[in-house]
Amino acid sequence: MCRVIGASVKSLEVNAMDAAKDELYDPVPPIRRVMRLARTGGLATLGPDGHPFASLVTVATLPAGEPVLLLSGLAVHTRNLEADPRASLLLVAPGGEGGDPLAGARVTVTGRIVPAEDKALARARFLARHPEAEAYAGFADFGFYRLACDSAHLVAGFGRIHAVPAGEFLVPDGCADLQATEAGAVAHMNEDHLDALELYATRLLGEEPGPWRLSGLDALGLDLVCGVRSARLDFEEPLTRPADLRPVLVQLAKDARAHE
Repeated sequence: MCRVIGASVKSLEVNAMDAAKDELYDPVPPIRRVMRLARTGGLATLGPDGHPFASLVTVATLPAGEPVLLLSGLAVHTRNLEADPRASLLLVAPGGEGGDPLAGARVTVTGRIVPAEDKALARARFLARHPEAEAYAGFADFGFYRLACDSAHLVAGFGRIHAVPAGEFLVPDGCADLQATEAGAVAHMNEDHLDALELYATRLLGEEPGPWRLSGLDALGLDLVCGVRSARLDFEEPLTRPADLRPVLVQLAKDARAHE
């Protein structure tokens, strides 16, 4: 059976007492999970007077894990970025916004925000996470941008504060062919295997039932969405070629059906 490494609200909550004792804590998985799960973020740019300017933005991710944003050229933050692309993006794990706002994991990603080179990929990825944005994504003053990451700063509870360079949390190169087949695989799963996707979400990740869909996949796992909810299902081992995908998905479905 495939060992499932999932991300949900429950899996991102941190027990402070255990955290203090955990000297072998690996910050990379929670950084990746927060970046994949977050739907909104706080974008900080630099104004012409040098003062920081913070704004709320919607986010998705590219296959490598870099945040992708849909920005209007009329917005203050976009004008700031045209003059100075340096920026930081604060992402909070789902569930961390309510109750104790400091109880959930959060990540501040720093780097430069640049126009997305592959606009078709950025559009597909972003709209799969935010279908409501399709109403204005084609407007002349809107464009897709990616955050070229330099590092991430994770705060995941008492004693779990880590700065990690981008090379450690972004998906490594090595399965470029998988990206070329992503659109077809996502469409196939959403058209023919919605039952399996709901089983992944409910039985393997402990999410509530609903019309779960696949919004993206990469060498490390699957991104699932259901309305405004999101979930991440990581593979036990990274995929190294497109042919590895189908057997893994089949096995995950078998595991989910066996998981009552």
